[in-house]
Order: sequence, then structure tokens, then C-alpha cells
Amino acid sequence: MKQVAVFCGSSTGNCPEYAQAAIDLGTALAKRSITLVYGGGKGGHMGQIADATMAAGGRAVGVMPEALVEREISHPGLTKLHVVPDMATRKSKMSELSDGFIALPGGAGTLEEITEQWTWGQLGIHGKPVAFLNINGFYSHMQAFIAHVTEQGFMKPEYRDMLIFNDTPTGFWI
Repeated sequence: MKQVAVFCGSSTGNCPEYAQAAIDLGTALAKRSITLVYGGGKGGHMGQIADATMAAGGRAVGVMPEALVEREISHPGLTKLHVVPDMATRKSKMSELSDGFIALPGGAGTLEEITEQWTWGQLGIHGKPVAFLNINGFYSHMQAFIAHVTEQGFMKPEYRDMLIFNDTPTGFWI
């Protein structure tokens, strides 16, 4: 693993453990010389993971659509910021740059981005690991839903088994 995409929120949510997980994951990536690839924002968990990665001596690479850069929400101190035309290009670029994917707690955007990478894995577009950082059980309902979908015959067990759920920032392949 040389570069890992982390999908996360531009807000911090209501639980301080989520923020600490962003900081711990960023620090762990840097200590293992793994470059952070993320959405490029300066707020919320996005800013926290980028700041923690760089504070620990690591590299943080952002990928942000032009419209968001123009709204001045991009992180000003990144190792590199790729400015792309739109969200579809952003997701494609993040996939291209990354050897694996991790979702921190987040909202609809986080969920959409991580599930698209999972779907691309199912379709054979890539064979990269897809993981959920399940801090305080944040993704436990998602995990139960995926089990239910599989039990109901809408998903093959091997697609369910492609996902990694872990409760700690350092328990993945990093």
C-alpha cells in the first residue's frame, strides 16, 4: 500500500471519538509512509485527517471539483491538490491514485463514494480493498443491512465478503 483513499465528512459529527479516529488514521498512514488521498477539504474530518497526516510527516493529496475550490473550502496546505471538473471525475481520480479505500464515519457523500468503489470491485474494475472504520459501531447497521441483502438473495456472499469492517484505525492492512 502506497496510497489510500479515505472518504469522510466535511463536518465532525457529534461524537468526539470520530474526530480522534480521523486523527489516529492520518497519523497511522503517515507513520507507515502511506499517502492520504482524500476529498481535499479543510473542514470536519477531512481537515482533521489531512492535518494529522501532515503533522506526522506524511503526504496528503486532495482531489476536489472546481466548484468546491471556488467556494474556498479546499485545504490550503496539502502536499498536492488535484482540481477536477466534477464529482464523477473526482471519484475516478481518487480510485486511480489509490491502492485501497477506507470510509470514516460520514454522511451520504461518504457512503456514496465508498459504495461506488465497492461496486467497482464487484464489477472487476479494480481489485483493491474496501473498508469501513466502524468507530462506536457507526457502520454496524450497514454491516447488518449487507448481511440481510445477502440472506435475501440480492447479493452474492463473495461480494459481502469483499468488505472489511474494523473498529480501530490501525487494524486494516495498514
